[in-house]
Amino acid sequence: MKRRVGHESGQALVITVMFLTVLLGMSGLAIDVGTWFHSKRDLQAVADAAALAGAQALPDDPAQAQTLAIDYGSRNGVTIPASAISFSTQYAANDTINVHLDRAAPGFFSKVFGLSSVDIGAKASARTDAMSQAMYAAPIGVDLAHPLLSGSGCPCFGQATTLDLTKTGPGAFRLINIDGSRGGTSPGTLASWMQNGLNAYMPLGWYYSDPGAKFNSSQMQAALNARIGSELLFPIYSATRGQGANFQYDVVGWVGFVMTSFSARGSSGTLNGYFTRVIWRGIQDTTGGTTSYGARAVQLVN
Repeated sequence: MKRRVGHESGQALVITVMFLTVLLGMSGLAIDVGTWFHSKRDLQAVADAAALAGAQALPDDPAQAQTLAIDYGSRNGVTIPASAISFSTQYAANDTINVHLDRAAPGFFSKVFGLSSVDIGAKASARTDAMSQAMYAAPIGVDLAHPLLSGSGCPCFGQATTLDLTKTGPGAFRLINIDGSRGGTSPGTLASWMQNGLNAYMPLGWYYSDPGAKFNSSQMQAALNARIGSELLFPIYSATRGQGANFQYDVVGWVGFVMTSFSARGSSGTLNGYFTRVIWRGIQDTTGGTTSYGARAVQLVN
């Protein structure tokens, strides 16, 4: 019996061609899937950043929040329609911005299978709220009883005011050991906190006073001069307790302050400037029970 070698080799060639076609098609599809994944990741990054940008104006100005989110998308090559942005409430009215983006991602090799593009989407939400912990706080305490913090219709921002550095207790001049330590802190350390802020998270709670009028030191004077005209974050205290080395301040929040000048000599001193709203690095309150005095943190939420 004779074998039909030519016929069998022809079948093998057809099968090989079919296999290679499918293999190339699947490889091309895998490349397209990877491209789509990368495109979705880029779109998600834009949605996240647009939500964080918009949240900086909340909860006071949703219209401005929408503008900030749209502007961020435009500067990064993504058109964000107003209809893609909405607002919701977690603890305070309009404290959360939601961004929902969609766009078509083209296919290349997948066209072999009749798939010219796919729709990809990204969602992001960001919330603004008072902080339970704050980074880069400065060591000067502000009394909650200050009329521009607790007065009628306040906190009030942008109004010229003076912060007093006179005694609040024996040896206490509103200088706070914001690192949680007890006892005397070196003038150099206090000056570093004044100029750069505490490089650690500062939670709410009771803090010991740093004894002495150390704003007289050359280091502190230099730090105060260096911060004229820039935003500072000061802890707000609502009560004090103890005596001497045990004197403490109950920190209940933070406020932004722009210092325009200062006078700190002898046993008294003043900082001149104004309170301001700030978006700061910190850990948000998760209970809705912390009062905001204009200093807020923004973060993405699920």
